[in-house]
Amino acid sequence: MEIFDKLYHMTAFSGLTPGMILMWLIAFVLLFLGVVKGYEPLLLIPIGFGILIANFPLVLSNGMGMGVVPSEEAEGIAHMTIIEIAKEYGIINFLYYLLIKTGFLPPIIFMGVGALTDFGPMLRNLRLAFFGAAAQIGIFTVLFIALATGLFNIKEAASLAIIGGADGPTAIYTTILLAEHLLGPIAIAAYSYMALVPVIIPLVVRLTCNKKELQINMKQQDKLYPSKNEIKNIRAVKIIFPILLTAMIGLIVPSALPLAGMLLFGNLVKEIGTSTDRLSSAASGPILNAATIFLGLSVGATMTANVFLDLQTIGIIVGGFFAFGISVTGGIYAVKIYNLFNKKKINPLIGATGLSAVPMASRVANDIALKNDPGNHLLQYAMASNISGVIGSAVAAGVLITFLG
Repeated sequence: MEIFDKLYHMTAFSGLTPGMILMWLIAFVLLFLGVVKGYEPLLLIPIGFGILIANFPLVLSNGMGMGVVPSEEAEGIAHMTIIEIAKEYGIINFLYYLLIKTGFLPPIIFMGVGALTDFGPMLRNLRLAFFGAAAQIGIFTVLFIALATGLFNIKEAASLAIIGGADGPTAIYTTILLAEHLLGPIAIAAYSYMALVPVIIPLVVRLTCNKKELQINMKQQDKLYPSKNEIKNIRAVKIIFPILLTAMIGLIVPSALPLAGMLLFGNLVKEIGTSTDRLSSAASGPILNAATIFLGLSVGATMTANVFLDLQTIGIIVGGFFAFGISVTGGIYAVKIYNLFNKKKINPLIGATGLSAVPMASRVANDIALKNDPGNHLLQYAMASNISGVIGSAVAAGVLITFLG
């Protein structure tokens, strides 16, 4: 009987709680979305697996599970060395406090994203870039709504609101600096809604746009009202642009530089060409892939039952959806207002892509346009707004961090 008792306590069955089992279900849902549905698999699969391994009891020798231990719950952990954290709390906490808590991984991921991004569509259609800025209205609207509920203080509300930028690394970076204890649910909400862009954008478009607006053909508008300023040397402009924009952001919103600066650096080494091809390949390949794995697992491991299952988490899930929806709506109505005062019309779908979910938002908008008119290809135009949304969300995060950090 003593042997059987030891065998029983060796397993996790003796320490299981209903909350842990519920977290397994959440992990399985995220894994299902990533594996079966193909929604953001590079992020939802590591996050889902991180949630799964974090919600088993008595894994480590100190009687603790594999989940990330918040610094306020573990006496002295914030003052321990990385090696001490690894020995006492395990590899997941080692990764979290080394790579996430320091704010290291989100800028590294932005560098990789920059190396994969072509700013050409935005530079050729600079007027469309303003709709990427307009889409950030969801961030500031939900900020005030979250404050009005009384569930969140100002820093927590800002961390929730940044979900409206539809940019996972930006949401994580902002939350690390303003409300680290909410990192898990905010990251899950941000990436889950990014994965649901093919559902959210069509829903908002159906509620806000009519068929005539969706049939506005951008190429026909260009033929009717050709641009007077054509870019003659696009390669030179694409090299100069990230340098100048970095300097401008550094002067106006320096707190946005860790994200925007790394995004623009990654883009710069891509655009220079063969002389920096190795840097671009590394940033967009092995570095980005490794950073994504560690980010997903570490963020997922913050989602233990005692952290996730509370009223604030429900508020984050609901508030994140509203932030997303309001951002899409804001971009659409910015286009509608523009069309009231200009002969050269813009398809409202361009405003709907002011999110940072590149290039998924643009593909969704293009698909909607083609369903309403098989000859209406607006992918390149949508990318102009979509790419500017990436920069806009990073700048919005910098503003919030400057005022609240």
